[in-house]
Amino acid sequence: MLFYLQGITLGAALILPLGPQNTLILNQGILRQYALMAASFCMLSDVVLIGAGIFGGSALLQHSVLALQCITWAGCAFLLWYGWGTLRQVFRPAPAENDRQPSGRQRLKLLMTLFAVTWLNPHVYLDTFVVLGSLGSQVPATERGWFAAGAITASVVWFYALALLAGTLSPWLRRPRTRQIINLLVALMMFFLAFRLFEDGIRMLRDAM
Repeated sequence: MLFYLQGITLGAALILPLGPQNTLILNQGILRQYALMAASFCMLSDVVLIGAGIFGGSALLQHSVLALQCITWAGCAFLLWYGWGTLRQVFRPAPAENDRQPSGRQRLKLLMTLFAVTWLNPHVYLDTFVVLGSLGSQVPATERGWFAAGAITASVVWFYALALLAGTLSPWLRRPRTRQIINLLVALMMFFLAFRLFEDGIRMLRDAM
């Protein structure tokens, strides 16, 4: 139980800061479109990443510098594209009726976006493989599963709670002015993360020379 609680605490500390995953789930909850699907995708991704990080993925990451560089630059390009599209919605908001008509194309676009911000974000691997992996390696092998289960529990509770809370507050958060402010914050966050990834990419190139 002690290692389970440690996993919950560390998992919560890594997942609670507002990031692209949380932002997308929050936005879908506000729209009341595929919020639980988005939460499920992020949760299942975390299960895979946390399990891989705690049970040996950190060693693999340290020997895959080229793969990490490719992920960094692809993530940077995607975040710039997504941030620009969100920024355009601040000045040219979509008609309200479009928000009420989810389609298969919107669902596919959401899944592609979730995939990109999750699997093309090197900071996700640093959190799960390096931080959780290094601490998990210090846990006795017989108790490591409890540590991983605790981190996964934090992920499950947080993602679903965020989706449900956003849906509950949707009538207030969907006001045009509020949506503009949220879109602006999302765009600024994406640009900031892209800048951070750009810095990481440049640093990795320098280290490789």
